[in-house]
Amino acid sequence: MHSIHNKTLMDMSVFHRIDINLYPLFVAIFEQNSISKAAQRLCITQSAASHALQRLRNQLQDDLFVRFGAKMQPTPFAEQIYPAIKNALMTIQSISIQHQQFQPNMVQSLKIAVHDEIEPMIFPKLVAHFQKMNLDIQFSSIKLDRKNISADLAAQQVDFVMDLEQKLGDKIQFEPLVQDEFVVCTQQNKISEQSYLSSPHIGVSSRRTGILIEDLYLSRKQRSRQIFLRCQHYSTALQILEQYPQAMLTMPRNILEHLQIAKILNFFEVPVQLPKINMGMYWHKDLQENKRHQFLRSEINNIFT
Repeated sequence: MHSIHNKTLMDMSVFHRIDINLYPLFVAIFEQNSISKAAQRLCITQSAASHALQRLRNQLQDDLFVRFGAKMQPTPFAEQIYPAIKNALMTIQSISIQHQQFQPNMVQSLKIAVHDEIEPMIFPKLVAHFQKMNLDIQFSSIKLDRKNISADLAAQQVDFVMDLEQKLGDKIQFEPLVQDEFVVCTQQNKISEQSYLSSPHIGVSSRRTGILIEDLYLSRKQRSRQIFLRCQHYSTALQILEQYPQAMLTMPRNILEHLQIAKILNFFEVPVQLPKINMGMYWHKDLQENKRHQFLRSEINNIFT
């Protein structure tokens, strides 16, 4: 049976048998449940990752991971040693960058996961800002997968996530950037709370199922409305509004700036009081003191605040 012993004295003789380069691979496979995804994260081939895993298995005398369907599941020993290895690697990383003199031109890439409705609010300003700084950065806008936000940030698949404020656990940090509010779009010339709740509505969501955030807020006020159509994009919803004079669409005000609006459509404040919408950036707590990450967070915050 495997065991981990805590000793006050370090046996220096064992270190000549240890290849530290194998341990980031262990962490990557553990977090990704996949050799191929771990290889992508470490920028090595899948064949190289497989050979490295075999060397680590021989070194630790344990299978470490066993294939279960399409995933690589950790063994009990791997579950036991993962926290210690992750903490050790984070400590080594912290020491290695502690006295490095960071320069903005060291930033070569910026990967942000963002909903495609929010992308026009973020990326034009983002690119323009860093171009003014004469930085040669490769920007990547990645489709937001809300189910895997924490995993993507932990695995550093993305630098940041831009989305509405929500609680994602102690390891995920959030900073608000933009405050928005809902407005109502319709062909009707005036609206009231009664007409708002009784009219047919278009709902917009990228999720297949689940309550819309507007309806969540309405339910807390013991109010409800009828959704006759649910689509994925506000641009689609606005086009459909032109065909249905009585229909209504509730949407964030800031998104209007980036859409084509027909002249027959009118906009009103929501007649039922709804909370403000906070949109901001998420990042992983482990990168809180990372100099590159601190620089990017500061610059992004300067753009929007």
